[in-house]
Amino acid sequence: MTAARLRPYLVGWLVFASLILGVEAPGAADLRMGYIDSAKIFQEFKEAKEAQERFDRQVQGWKDEAAEKEKLVGQLRTEVRDQGPILSALRRQEKEEALQRAISEYEGFIQQIWGPQGKAAQENERATAAVVVQIRSAVEKVATAKGLHLVFDAAGGFIVYADRSLDLTAEVVQELNSRSTGTPK
Repeated sequence: MTAARLRPYLVGWLVFASLILGVEAPGAADLRMGYIDSAKIFQEFKEAKEAQERFDRQVQGWKDEAAEKEKLVGQLRTEVRDQGPILSALRRQEKEEALQRAISEYEGFIQQIWGPQGKAAQENERATAAVVVQIRSAVEKVATAKGLHLVFDAAGGFIVYADRSLDLTAEVVQELNSRSTGTPK
C-alpha cells in the first residue's frame, strides 16, 4: 500500500487508539463520529448491484471462453493419446504441436484474464471506482449534515462496538438511491 493510501488508516487508528487509551486529544470532547457498513451499502445501492451484475456477466463470459479452450485441450490430448500409435510420425508431431498451441493459448488466456494485472482485476477496479466515489460523496454529505468529524467503516473490521444510533448506513443508502433515481432527499 502506498503512503497516501495508508494515511487514512493511520489517522483512523491514531484516533481510535487515543479513544481506547483515554488520551485526551485537543477538542476530543467535541469529536463527533459515526460509522457505515460499506458491504451493506454495496448490497443495497442500486448502481452498485447493477455494476456487480455487469461484472458477473462479463466474468461468466470469460469462464465460458476458458471452458471452451480447456475442452479443446482435452479433445486434443485424447486424440494424441488414442491416435498417436497409429499416426505417421509427421501427423503425430502435427497433433502434438496443435496440442501445445492449445495449451499455451489456454494458459495465456487464463493469465490474461485472471492474472494479477488481468482483465478481471482491471474491470473490477474500473466498475467499483465510480461506485466508491459516489459512496464517499454520499457519506460526506450525510456526515456533514449531521456535523460529524469522523466516519468509520464497520466492514473493515475495526469497530468492535458502536452504538447503533451512530450507524449512517441506511441514510447513505437512501442518499445514494435518491441520487440515482433523481429524487431529492
